[in-house]
Amino acid sequence: MESRNTSRRNFLTLSMGLPLGAALAACGSAGPTRPGATASSGGGANATYWYLSTQPQEGVRTRTMERFNKANPNGQITGTTFQNDAFKTKIKTAIGAGQAPTLIWGWGGGTLRSYVQAGQVDDLTSWFDQNPAVKDRLFPSSFGAATIDGKIYAMPCETMQPIVLYYDKRAFEKIGAQPPQTWGDIMDLVPKFNAKGIAPFSLGGQSRWTNMMWLEFLFDRLGGPEVFQAVFDAQKDAWSNPVAIDALGKMQELIKANGFIKGFSSITADSNADQALLYTGKAAMMLHGGWTYGSMSTDGGDFVSGGNLGYMNFPPIDGGKGDPSNTVGNPGQYLSISSKATPEQKEIAKKFFSTELIGDQAMKEWVETGAVPIIKGADAAFATSKDADFLKFVYGIAVNAKTFAQSWDQALSPTAAEVLLDNISKLFQLSISPKEFATNMNAVIGK
Repeated sequence: MESRNTSRRNFLTLSMGLPLGAALAACGSAGPTRPGATASSGGGANATYWYLSTQPQEGVRTRTMERFNKANPNGQITGTTFQNDAFKTKIKTAIGAGQAPTLIWGWGGGTLRSYVQAGQVDDLTSWFDQNPAVKDRLFPSSFGAATIDGKIYAMPCETMQPIVLYYDKRAFEKIGAQPPQTWGDIMDLVPKFNAKGIAPFSLGGQSRWTNMMWLEFLFDRLGGPEVFQAVFDAQKDAWSNPVAIDALGKMQELIKANGFIKGFSSITADSNADQALLYTGKAAMMLHGGWTYGSMSTDGGDFVSGGNLGYMNFPPIDGGKGDPSNTVGNPGQYLSISSKATPEQKEIAKKFFSTELIGDQAMKEWVETGAVPIIKGADAAFATSKDADFLKFVYGIAVNAKTFAQSWDQALSPTAAEVLLDNISKLFQLSISPKEFATNMNAVIGK
């Protein structure tokens, strides 16, 4: 298949020991749509920009755009915000109808590949060649998920954010235990927390991609990156790998043991309700993206500032082959330019790329949210941050990870990703077995 070699190259570029690997895009999101923004890139000189709504990330994006507009009165950008799941639906519909915004925000990988194959986004390779200072300001590893068939189709931006295992120190004090060092520890902790009326794990299961993060780590810790790499490479029946079946089985064992908050399948991540369960003491732990640190710091009272939040990388599994330094996520966030935009709109977008989007003020504000920008030298700003410890933790994970794999639903094509998320939901609801999951997923390998 035409896509297989590039998919393999992109996955390995992201994952195999590059400095400052990559990170998960800010998938958790909530907030209202900004009113009065145009929804099409057609017509008019103003460029249009859709992006995710959540605080504090939304504020950084909005202020960055507003600074650009103030400095460029003759070439403005109009922004519209969407919640995570609504955005994914809206952007696909708009692109399919040829009515995409000028700036297409996303996570790169398989979704970007689908845009490229449909001729919906511009090739930016020559622009980067002509603007080496822009490219040099960003970590090289951030370009993996922006690159299709050797050409760059998106501007890497924003932050690197691995998936983190958060925990409430107060909950562990109540049961007289320490954070889990192995998968066995996790299973041992489950009945202890339940006995105290504390849910072992919070989970916004209705959003589906939140469930996926668990499987990404289980696959990796049991078998290393090669297990999912085989899916990337479209190897026949790759999901039936015994390691995959084992990982899926372990997932259902945790669910059956009441490892998650009751009713998790009706809790949404877009509402940040899963985070609230952690900082209000109703759940002891939560596996979630690095971006949720900023949300919990903003919304959780003194939970973060008072030192009650703990965080760690996902623990190893006894007998597993995966390196415990490995992590999962996306290599930042990405902005592509719609091929349907006018020449004027495209020029506005490129000027935004080379100025405010990667400017010092934007970098400073991303650090202030408790996130690590993908801009070189950003770590110099950590020392003065109130979140210095967390920033150093994230930076260390990114630097030290032998494998930093892109999240599955963004690495795969939109078609395969939707089937994946649907089957993950069924797996977590215990309505299908691990073998049924594998059979269903094998049917869309390479599609």
